[in-house]
Amino acid sequence: MASFNGAEYIRPQIQSILSQLSSSDELVISDDGSTDGTLEIIRGLADERIHLIEGPRRGVAANFECALKHAKGEVIFLSDQDDIWLPGKVIAVQAELDNSDLVLTDCKVVDADLNVQHPSYFQLIDSGPGVLKNLHKNSYQGCCMAMRRSALEIALPFPAGITVHDWWLGLILECTGRVKFIAEPLVLYRRHGANVSITSERSRNPFWLRIYWRMYLVFNLIGRCLRGSNAQMSG
Repeated sequence: MASFNGAEYIRPQIQSILSQLSSSDELVISDDGSTDGTLEIIRGLADERIHLIEGPRRGVAANFECALKHAKGEVIFLSDQDDIWLPGKVIAVQAELDNSDLVLTDCKVVDADLNVQHPSYFQLIDSGPGVLKNLHKNSYQGCCMAMRRSALEIALPFPAGITVHDWWLGLILECTGRVKFIAEPLVLYRRHGANVSITSERSRNPFWLRIYWRMYLVFNLIGRCLRGSNAQMSG
């Protein structure tokens, strides 16, 4: 989990996660300098499975990268600070990861009070696999992602300056591994007007910048795939 000034919603999210974890699991939270009581809430939960670390203070993508680098488990879930995990999420995703490197579940889009605004994010933005499809419009929703630890060997480090971590993770793992989309909504994806990410909204960036980032992603995808192929050949 990447956190930053999430005091209003972070407690129920953490509780929805911890309720599905075993005693040997961990919840790594990289906090990017919260000043609103987020840290006090996290520490006040006093759960030994929570590992709170200091984030790099270089934005959302860098904060998630920091959390991923500290994760020790063989199965790694990403989580936003203001959503809710629905019961059965961990079990359902782990079953799919037996035959996949990255799993993406559907989610219900809800408002600040958890009232459902749309029952399926997949339907809302026409989510689905495909490198060209997702270069055109990213449907890799980070808060609904889980992956094998081995996937991090090629996905990390993130390309320098990248601002959309889930877009990179989805594309690189689709290019190099096995990706599975689960149509069942297993997260309440809360949109409350103050979200750090804007995944479900239309991009506010100018056209030239959107083209630049796609070219930058393609350049780095090719380089990373070639690096992985060379490593396999030398191994």
